[in-house]
Amino acid sequence: MKVRTKARVMDADDVRRAITRIAHEILERNSGLDNLALIGIQTRGSDLAGRIADAIESIEGERIPVGVLDITLYRDDLQTIAEQPVVNESRIPFDVQGKTLVLVDDVLYTGRTVRAALDEIIDFGRPRSVQLAVMIDRGHRELPIRADYVGKNVPTSGSEAIAMMITEKDGTDEVLIQTIEQ
Repeated sequence: MKVRTKARVMDADDVRRAITRIAHEILERNSGLDNLALIGIQTRGSDLAGRIADAIESIEGERIPVGVLDITLYRDDLQTIAEQPVVNESRIPFDVQGKTLVLVDDVLYTGRTVRAALDEIIDFGRPRSVQLAVMIDRGHRELPIRADYVGKNVPTSGSEAIAMMITEKDGTDEVLIQTIEQ
């Protein structure tokens, strides 16, 4: 199999602008920072959550809590992803009870990752509400899940994939549409 890049749909400036816009939208919808926290889904969602928190801090002058979820053990396809899946630590250094949580991920596709994240969050307590922020919504939902905040909608075919590159992991910020050739 060969992976081929079909198109770049976001560059570093686009990603930065989307993060800033999402931060503003979160603040506007929630009327400020009261009982607000971010939780990023490993791996790229956690880095995006940190960046959104940085943007909110630059706007409001106050840091909001940020947590990290590893949803590996909550996946409904755990048996098919690896014989010995790598499980990282979930870190939520605050009480979720009664908080408005913004769950952050890089790409929204079928909705199954978000479902797993919601299951795990409930194990930490009962938040007042959970909102969803994603950099890319590519469609193809299998569950009734939608994002409250979207960096960019990128319609794709089933044979295409979205690759979110982020400086912290990949050395660059960009979003690519890729195809897999057999």
